[in-house]
Amino acid sequence: MPLAQLGTLVLLNVAGMATPGPDLLLLTRMATRSRRHALASVSGISTGLVLWVSLTVFGAAALLIAYPVLESVIKLVGGVWLVWMGRGMILAARAQFRDRMNADIDVDTIFGTPWKSYQQGLFTNLSNPKVVLYFAAIIAPLMPAHPTMGDAVLIVLSIVASTFLGFSTLAFLLSTKAMRKRFVSAGPYIDMGSGIFFVIAGASLAINGIATLLMGK
Repeated sequence: MPLAQLGTLVLLNVAGMATPGPDLLLLTRMATRSRRHALASVSGISTGLVLWVSLTVFGAAALLIAYPVLESVIKLVGGVWLVWMGRGMILAARAQFRDRMNADIDVDTIFGTPWKSYQQGLFTNLSNPKVVLYFAAIIAPLMPAHPTMGDAVLIVLSIVASTFLGFSTLAFLLSTKAMRKRFVSAGPYIDMGSGIFFVIAGASLAINGIATLLMGK
């Protein structure tokens, strides 16, 4: 695959990363409290991307278009997951509002273990099957007419690596002492806002999935 096309693909991916969405919101929430948990969530997000990009390169987008029920089921399951995670964020925010006098709340109390943060990053990324269609839109025009296995592997590695590096850089920037001081008092509000966003986004995703299943499309 020509380097110019590969570079264009990476730039398009980086631009897409900057678009507000569940992955970016989850990362921001964690990075303003704990670099360790933020990097764990980045690893989870990147793991999810390995699956989505691999499926895209090997034709999963066409499969979802041919069998919409698959996309609907993924939306339903993913939506329920996002609602559940949003509920947890809202409960965490309420607990912090009750304990405002305690400024040194342990991040493990809020986020759990780094392994849990990894899982949240993974399942948040996997909850939206539209990712496959997005990657199909940016990958298909740039792929060689007859891609080799090496081309496919290179595309997957380039997108996953650029995402991991980009989100990791953001995690380091947001978790500096200066940034954390700015965000420490806003922590409960960030959690509450994030929780509400995830509940609404998850409910919308699940409702869309149910509606599509009921219509049989």
